[in-house]
Amino acid sequence: MTEPARRTARPALVPAALAALLAATGAVATDRDDWQHYGGGPGGSHYSSLSQINRGNVAALELAWSYRTGDIERHPEHRPLAALNVTPILLPETAGGSLVLCSAMNRVIALDPATGKERWVYDPQILMGPVGNKFLCRGVAYWEDVEAPDGAACRHRIFTATKDLRLIAVDAATGRPCEGFGVAGEVDVRPDIYDDAADLKEGDVQFSAPPLVIGNLVLLGAADNTKFWRADSPRGEVRAFDARTGKLAWTFDPIPRKATDPAVLGWTREGLEKTGGANVWTMMSADPERGLVFLPTATAAPNNFGGHRPGDNRYANSVVALRAKDGSVAWHFQIVHHDVWDLDLPAQPILVDLERDGRMVPVVIQLTKQGLVFVLHRETGAPVFPVEERPVPTDGVPGEVLSPTQPFPVRPAPLGVTRYTPDDAWGFTLFDRAACRDKLASFGRAGLYEPPSLEGTLMASSANNWGGAAYDPDRSLLVLPVSQVPIYTRLKRTADVTPEELDQPRMGPIGPPTAMAGTPYSFQFAPVLSPMFSPCAPPPWGELMALDLSGDTSTKWRFTLGTLEKLMPVPIPLPFGTPLAGGPTITAGGLVFIGASADEKFRAFDIDTGEKLWETSTPASAMATPMTYEVDGRQFVVVAAGGHIVAGFRNVSDYVVAYALPPGRAIEAGRQ
Repeated sequence: MTEPARRTARPALVPAALAALLAATGAVATDRDDWQHYGGGPGGSHYSSLSQINRGNVAALELAWSYRTGDIERHPEHRPLAALNVTPILLPETAGGSLVLCSAMNRVIALDPATGKERWVYDPQILMGPVGNKFLCRGVAYWEDVEAPDGAACRHRIFTATKDLRLIAVDAATGRPCEGFGVAGEVDVRPDIYDDAADLKEGDVQFSAPPLVIGNLVLLGAADNTKFWRADSPRGEVRAFDARTGKLAWTFDPIPRKATDPAVLGWTREGLEKTGGANVWTMMSADPERGLVFLPTATAAPNNFGGHRPGDNRYANSVVALRAKDGSVAWHFQIVHHDVWDLDLPAQPILVDLERDGRMVPVVIQLTKQGLVFVLHRETGAPVFPVEERPVPTDGVPGEVLSPTQPFPVRPAPLGVTRYTPDDAWGFTLFDRAACRDKLASFGRAGLYEPPSLEGTLMASSANNWGGAAYDPDRSLLVLPVSQVPIYTRLKRTADVTPEELDQPRMGPIGPPTAMAGTPYSFQFAPVLSPMFSPCAPPPWGELMALDLSGDTSTKWRFTLGTLEKLMPVPIPLPFGTPLAGGPTITAGGLVFIGASADEKFRAFDIDTGEKLWETSTPASAMATPMTYEVDGRQFVVVAAGGHIVAGFRNVSDYVVAYALPPGRAIEAGRQ
């Protein structure tokens, strides 16, 4: 693809002097109609104040443009593992006004937001060796260097983090590397990470979430694919770099290595020395006004056994608020004590203001895999809605030391099923149902926080994923997708596992036993499926719901999301819901936009009732979070439609699609 000439930038909507003042004071643009950050704003609310597209005219939406990244054509051999989950950002007019995204293979692409035409492409030429998890880039970050002269190269920068562990800065107008950043525009983080653990290979650790910018710093977490099978994983450090020079400013290790850290209490010396992980693989959030960044941390290594790391294992499985200036801990709140269920925090913390007792309270909303929602005070970490420490089982496998209690929010209520029994068995046929009943009855344990066991433990699936939720500030509504599929985990003594079992192919953690090096155990993890490959619990298996965070935090509406025609040998559109990946976006037009389902559909719902108002087919499943913006008087809604592994590899692609009202309808809506 060639690089077309860049369009002349339109006049800035915000005076340059004001923009410089905002940047100098550390403020980040939080206008709800620009989408300069992965989650809309730095707090990840997935909300836009645009309303040209509304409940009255959304049925007239049409495809405005589409774009293909070209990854599939260039690398067809990697098609099944090329996940286009990206959410683009829109640059301000002072930075050229491009729509910028990254491809699964980490190419950074700038498009004309009105036409989808390519303006420039930067290819970091990532190493195409071992895949690790998958080829993945969920977004990029934007920063303005207010100390640089107007018009200077790299005054406006795009930061991207690659699968092969590089942080790269390119000029927002041209896509050329910023020479003054690191070495020739990039910082190679591989030596630092590879020094943390022995025998790491390409793909074991990768960057997949977008960098986070606050003030003059750019922050990175990392996805650690080794935590499934080794106790001595690399440290899960979050790193902050100078956005101008690339120099490392500070690091934060979620496992407290320093004796002066209060979180050391409860750790053993051996646990602190040998334990890795607790990394931040998903999206972080920032509160520039308070100078805070919010980390959703993961499980300490390995994911499914913690005998060598007794205690609560703080700061793992926690919301951690850091002071951006130096990386020190302002507060933390642990969601899961001593996690052995792989219940890392999957979604970006949502920073909003919530009305409580007649006043606005700054809160952070944290979603979880287990379907619990925690609402914490943003300045202190204190629960805004009560949280109770409740007794849980502690009779795990020999050598395990489990926490006697776990935190449970008193409200909101759990979003989904927390325990399956044989009575829940479901199937398309009587034979299917009987087989499922036998499967569900075969596990020795069932329920939330039941310990992993040698007999097998039956659990609910990830109720929420990395796509997160969207928050409507006018209605105090939290809208989110919820998946419901039974899964199981089973531990085995590695000494009892045959070499043939360990050598069988697997998809990430799913499949035959995987040895957890440094422990006596191997583990299995998989969904519980019928002989016809349907979940063994009744539908719906995917839902979209709205949670009212005012008053008693009730569920306002809840509807099935997704049909089965793309997942069945016979394409019958059964409205049972599908596995979901990706989040929603809310607009002031009273709409919720979401793809997320495996049926290759993109939909709009009424925010007040949950009624489906519009639906269209996409080139592949739109398993990404949509974004929206207005340009040249026309509102666009954009989503990546790249498919996903949950669709069975049937249609993995590399499309980005944009929808808008027909030009005449857009002009008419603008007059109203």
